[in-house]
Formats: sequence, structure tokens, C-alpha cells
Amino acid sequence: MLDPKYVREHEAEVRKALEDCESKVDLSLYLDLERRRRDLTVSVDKRKARLNQASEEMAKLKKEGKEITPYRAKLQELSAEIKQMDAEIAAVEKDFHEVELMVCNLPDKSVPIGGEEANQEVRRVGEPRKFDFKPKPHDELGPALGILDFERAAKISGARFFTLGGLGAKLERALVNFMLDLNAQKGYQEMAVPHLVNYQSMEMSGQFPKFLDQAFAVEKDAFYLIPTSEVSLANLHRGETFPAGSLPKKYMAFTPCYRREAGSYGKDTKGLIRLHQFNKVELFQFVEPDKGMEALERLTSDAEDILKKLGLPYRVVVLATADKSFSSVKTYDLEVWLPSQNTYREISSCSNCSDFQARRGGIKVKKEGGGKPELVHTLNGSGLAVGRTWLAILENFQQADGSVLIPEALQPYLGGLKVISPDKT
Repeated sequence: MLDPKYVREHEAEVRKALEDCESKVDLSLYLDLERRRRDLTVSVDKRKARLNQASEEMAKLKKEGKEITPYRAKLQELSAEIKQMDAEIAAVEKDFHEVELMVCNLPDKSVPIGGEEANQEVRRVGEPRKFDFKPKPHDELGPALGILDFERAAKISGARFFTLGGLGAKLERALVNFMLDLNAQKGYQEMAVPHLVNYQSMEMSGQFPKFLDQAFAVEKDAFYLIPTSEVSLANLHRGETFPAGSLPKKYMAFTPCYRREAGSYGKDTKGLIRLHQFNKVELFQFVEPDKGMEALERLTSDAEDILKKLGLPYRVVVLATADKSFSSVKTYDLEVWLPSQNTYREISSCSNCSDFQARRGGIKVKKEGGGKPELVHTLNGSGLAVGRTWLAILENFQQADGSVLIPEALQPYLGGLKVISPDKT
């Protein structure tokens, strides 16, 4: 959520920022409800002060044996007014909260303005391999090697699911362990977190109500399957205040992620690009309020380091205002090269969410030397999407005979295995 005082005092700036984000939120309604809430609160506080004063005067008169009937009538009148106004405030609060939850975070001034077409490439790392044969897509390579199966997964669950077998499953496990080990060296604490969360957790992380239609719900028990472990990690310290000097806190978690992908039918229906269930290692940080942008650069570098060590060509793109994530002020996408598509595809998204999530969750940090605690800033990033890394390895390291070379960094996790071939699956 945004700071209502900031929105009120910078209305023109906020309107322009929301237009740049192509937000459909009615800011006039937001401001009107926020004004009504403040006015009602001031009025009811005045009446409560008068009620307290009248109560004290009545008690004094009663003690002195004087007539208190007029005061009793006044107290009853004030009490009735306060009760009615409290109900009005609750109704306005509810309406205002519904509106403010749909307001996205405002983009940093360094973010390009526009939609996807305005995204800007920051850098490229590694040269795409030049093949002396026509490279195959992963959804042909995997089944031919006997390590990837869509048909049996469809029998079990339906479209947009898959199974990995033999060295395919072992390669995924190797990737997960490699990612966790590498990030542990950079100070990330590994966490095992719930995959089923409540509505409040989804709301705090910025998923709800904006992306309610994208979530898988267990309605009987009021649970939701996480679309990313960012949700669980963001809520670890909900309602808490960090001691002064205790930040940053850096966490990571490996979990499945579950997404309905509503509205995406017809897009990337083949292969492992867009699925209802996929695995991911997530990086998450709680930092001091003035350290967000610096931390974003480091977090993005942490995710990049995985691709570098695997020898996968990639590029870094800063997302434009209308393409960045809902909760972020700035987002970098890492896009890995896929030979079969002759293009780069997203494999990680790294975001600085400033105090947007912390305001929803009431997460603060005490200041050195005292003073009022401040809202922390939060950051998240994929480190990395495991399935997309798996398919990128197949496509970039495939050989003419259909075998796949194992990146050197992964070989120790596979017992020294250097190649996956049809006779070694």
C-alpha cells in the first residue's frame, strides 16, 4: 500500500505515475474516501473528548449530591452519536481499504515509461552458441531422451503439467541443490515454508486482491496454494519490528509454485515455459529503508551469478512502468537464450518493493539512536526458476546426436556425469 498522506500531498505526481503504470484505479475515489475517513475520525474524536469531559463533570456533581439528569441525557446523546459515527467510519474504512489495495506501487524515476515495448536492455552476458545443426526445442529433446513426459502428466492432472524421469529428475534436483548452495555462500538463510497460506498472507505480499483469479484455492479450508514462495517469505516477519542494526535479513526457499495462468490460454502451451505447477528457488530480503536500490543491484547480481556459472547466455532488462510487477518500484528481468526460439525468455524477475509490502504487513525496524521505528523495504527475486533453467540447459548444451552435455558446475551434483544420452537415462 501507499502512504495516504503522501498520495494526498502529491496528488498530481501520483496521478501521473498511475497513468504511466496504466492503472485503472479511481484516484479521485481514493482521495474522497480518505478525506471522509479523516473528517469522520476528527469529528468522533471531538465527541469522545466531550463525552469524557461530561462524564467527569457528572461524577463530580453526583459526588456533591447535585442534580445530574441533564448530564445523563447529554451523555446518552453523545454516546448514540459516537456509536453511529463509529459505524460510518467502519464502512468508509472498508471501502477505502478495498480501493487502496488495488493501487500499485509507484515506479522509480529511473524506470522507463510505457508497456512491454518500452522495456530496456541493460546488458548481455555470454554469446549464444552457433550450431552446425538445427537445434531442437526442449519438448522434443526431453521426450526423446526419456526424461520428460507430458502425456502421462496430462493423464494424471491435465494440460500444463509434466513429469521428469531418471536423469531428468536428477538434473532438476542437482539444479536445486546447486542454486541453494551458491546462494547460501552469499548469506541467504534457507527456509522451508508453507505452500498453503491464508488470505491475509496473499494480501500482504500484494497478490490479493489484484491477482485473486490467478490463484488455486482450497475453498473448504480457506487456503491458497502459493504462486511463489515470496508470499511465505514476505510474511515471516508480519507484524514484527526488527531491532536496530539487525538488517539486512536474507532468506531463500525452494518450493513448487502454483498458478492458474488465467487468460494465458493459447500462449506457450507447449513445453515447460508456462505451467500450472513449477519449481523455483526464491530469494527475499528485508533491508533498511534507504538501502533498497543498492540491495536490488546486489540481488540481481546474485541471480545472474547462477547463469554465469552454468554458462548460459542471458540478458538483463529493466521493465517499463506498465510492465513492472504490481508491488515493485523497479524490476529487472533476467532472460536466458533459447536456441529453438532464437530469442531470450524470462528466467528470473528481481524487484524492489520499497515499503509497499511492509506497510501492508506492519513490518518495521528500530532506528539507531532511538526515534520512531520505520517501515522496512522488501526485495524478491527468482534464483532461479528451476524448470526454465532445466530446459535452457537442454537446448543450449544439446549435441547433434540428441545427447545433452552437463555444465561443469553441475557435474559434482550428478556424480561426475558429463552427458545425458539415450543410453544413460
